[in-house]
Amino acid sequence: MDIHAQVTKVCMLAGKIMLESSAETYRVEDTMNRIARSYGISNSQSYVTPTGITFAIDQAEPASMMRIEKRTTDLNKIAEVNSISRNIATGNLSITEAITSLRKLEKQKMLYSNSLMILIAAIASGCFTIMFGGLWADFLPSLVAGGIGFIGFLWFDKLVEIRFISEFVAALIVGLLSVLFIETGLGVEQDKIIIGAVMPLVPGLHITNAVRDLLAGHLLAGVSKGVEAVLTAFAIGAGIAVVLGIF
Repeated sequence: MDIHAQVTKVCMLAGKIMLESSAETYRVEDTMNRIARSYGISNSQSYVTPTGITFAIDQAEPASMMRIEKRTTDLNKIAEVNSISRNIATGNLSITEAITSLRKLEKQKMLYSNSLMILIAAIASGCFTIMFGGLWADFLPSLVAGGIGFIGFLWFDKLVEIRFISEFVAALIVGLLSVLFIETGLGVEQDKIIIGAVMPLVPGLHITNAVRDLLAGHLLAGVSKGVEAVLTAFAIGAGIAVVLGIF
């Protein structure tokens, strides 16, 4: 394998890991170009969208393309790729070592297990309820609703490929549980329970990335991520609206 093919493989693999971990598109392009420059490629061309990566060694060279089908949030992997990129820039990693490190990172499981994420989502739900002016009597109901809703989100996310359905179902579960707590007298303010419990589902990272991409001049990526965030918010709102409309 020649040097250009190896550089392309390193850049594409680094970009794939970052994009699948919900990195901003401008950060992915910048990392790929920096890696290429570190290996002596001064005019590399990278073009990244939320669902695909295109990379070429030079303007007149054939481009390699990779489609990104599954994305999650894993800031640890983004930080690890940045660390590998810095080691490449300082000359501490050869191409072969970089490929090995990136492949190992690609196969690495998420830093936090599903059970820990569910626990964190549950605690965050209760805390958000208090933060938004809820009563301490609603802390536990919001904690339970947020935790079970997040379980539903993770479960449906594995069953269906359309993420918006998972968010809709999770919001539906949160709404049903909030109604149940109010009807049984275990909760006091239904709106505060709902607001706190749906917060772990809110697409805060997508909104932040959309704004940062827009400010960096990546209009296509910024708009597409913004639309994704809006659709996610709509799915959450629709799930709650269905429950409130029925009850």
